Amino acid sequence: MASRRTFLKSLVGATATLTLNKTSLGSEPNSDRLGEVLPRRRLGRTNQYITMLGTGGYHVGWTTERDAQELIEAALEGGVRFFDTAESYSKGTSEERYGKFLTPKHRDLIFLMTKSTGKDAKTVQKHLEGSLRRLKVDQIDLFQVHSLRTPDDADSRVKNGVLEYILKAKEEGKIKYLGFTGHQNPFALNRMLELTKESNIFDAAQMPVNVLDQSYFSFAKNVIPKIINRNIGLLAMKSLADGRFFAKKKIANWTSDDPVIPNYLSIKEAMHFVWSLPVSVLISGNENATFMREKVALARSFIKLTDEQKMALIDKVKDIALTGKVEYFKKENS
Repeated sequence: MASRRTFLKSLVGATATLTLNKTSLGSEPNSDRLGEVLPRRRLGRTNQYITMLGTGGYHVGWTTERDAQELIEAALEGGVRFFDTAESYSKGTSEERYGKFLTPKHRDLIFLMTKSTGKDAKTVQKHLEGSLRRLKVDQIDLFQVHSLRTPDDADSRVKNGVLEYILKAKEEGKIKYLGFTGHQNPFALNRMLELTKESNIFDAAQMPVNVLDQSYFSFAKNVIPKIINRNIGLLAMKSLADGRFFAKKKIANWTSDDPVIPNYLSIKEAMHFVWSLPVSVLISGNENATFMREKVALARSFIKLTDEQKMALIDKVKDIALTGKVEYFKKENS
């Protein structure tokens, strides 16, 4: 209990400095031509502020085109200005839908992120060029080295020129900020941090952040302190464990007799827990406008949890977390 309290307290100060409120907006407006914008948080050491809720691009790719359009529109109407995608999401369909329904009219209002799983410079170049074309933009706000799986994977991508290429693309103006992601192994992310310690080229890092993570093969314990120390923006994903917090997930053939939600937590508690940590944005995947609006409402109702409240939630789900079943995407032996 004491060690968890110390860990959580170490994150409190960082969290407090992230959120932009109405009295400290400076040059960042809290509304634009589409209406009121959700509260913004600083992206690491940059002067860029991004909305606390982001639209997950994976769902934009696999749902129907009509639902994709409606959820994009619902996100914009709800004040979301952060949009995530990747070239690998439904073989480029996610990016194509952003290029059709988002960027033509709203490029000036949004923060746009995409990613590449490329293992070498040539592949990443191909991915970036394709992303720019599909998204119909000249520059990506945040481009990420995507899905680092193991420490050796990080070594290999550096050896094969991935970082050299993305730095060149940034110099050419095709990319504004750089980041990396991983959801399997926290030590893969730590290896990338180690490899770039001197150059410090990354502005953001994306990883699973949820209440179960604290107890099992934890990104929060193994990576977040290093991210905060380097002043790198923390992007939260899988905050509901890719849907495994619920009893069923049809596309994954997932069923549970003891779901985290509603047996232990509410969606509100799960998401407010994440926003109470030093995350710049919580990226949420939603396959329709109704789900998107629900997440917007939760963002607008956010009140930061106390250390005691956070620890109580962690304790509620500790036994489930330790099974490793819900956070299926983590691979301890990878």
